[in-house]
Amino acid sequence: MAALRNQDKLFIKTAMAAKRRNSKATPIAQPTGWTIRGDVQVASEPRGAVASLDSLASRFVLESRGRVKTAVARPATAIGLSMASGGIESEFHSHREAQLVYLVRGELIFEASSALWIVPPQSALWIPGSMTHRIRARAPLEGYGVIIEPGAAPNLPLDCCAVSVTPLFRELLLRLATRPALYELEGPDARLMSVLLDELATVSIEKHRLPMPSDPRLRRLVDAMTADPANRATTKTWAKRIGVGERTLNRLLVEETGLSFGRWRQQLHIILALQKLSRGAAVQSVALELGYESASSFVTMFRKALGTSPARYMANRLAAPA
Repeated sequence: MAALRNQDKLFIKTAMAAKRRNSKATPIAQPTGWTIRGDVQVASEPRGAVASLDSLASRFVLESRGRVKTAVARPATAIGLSMASGGIESEFHSHREAQLVYLVRGELIFEASSALWIVPPQSALWIPGSMTHRIRARAPLEGYGVIIEPGAAPNLPLDCCAVSVTPLFRELLLRLATRPALYELEGPDARLMSVLLDELATVSIEKHRLPMPSDPRLRRLVDAMTADPANRATTKTWAKRIGVGERTLNRLLVEETGLSFGRWRQQLHIILALQKLSRGAAVQSVALELGYESASSFVTMFRKALGTSPARYMANRLAAPA
């Protein structure tokens, strides 16, 4: 109980500091930099009610151009969104709080300056505070997030990463997303949030990250390979296309991504495969689209990278959690 009381004191202290900061910030009149196609439902609002853009924007305040923060003076807040059709896109932006986004169904692509992530169903993405990023989400979509004030949950990762969460974390997040954002700081919702933040420290990192180079020549390579993933041209051929030598291509890729050409192309195929499989594509179709001679060779590559076959992997992700 003493530890819980200490955590409650941290919640109250962090909430008071957040309230003082928010009183000086500018409310967002509209969700600038966001494109929302389709009706959005918020988990904390009456079932079937459609959230307006203004109501979504009112949850945030603008600190400076491209930098936003939550308007709720709480150490951590949960939110749930769902869409039957359409999608959501943002421009590059950042927020002072850290954030974890958990996807139940749909497709989520996250891009920062140095990497790209595909988040499959039943996975989550950890986004540290102040990281510049943008997202693209495609319906049918159901996702939940927890927004965390600096200092409310220390010792969490400093880098963005895809993570798998525990069943307990998932159930806590889904419940808290239906509760009022301004929960009582000494009430049951605050205690549930304390447990959720403790559980957050137990997440495990998943291999859904594609490191992205910044060199203009390598970016041309990335664009070409993404547009034509079935192209099995050699390293030498790709190097010639972007105007460098084969050894230079390998050296630049290792310097900027930490991966050789072969490893980077394999990771690109994993990311694209997850995207296509999440959309319901068959394993055979994905294998052909990625340039594999047979489905079995694609399955072998996938199993070596993620520890299971594509079909089993997606079945586990799409199954209704117990």
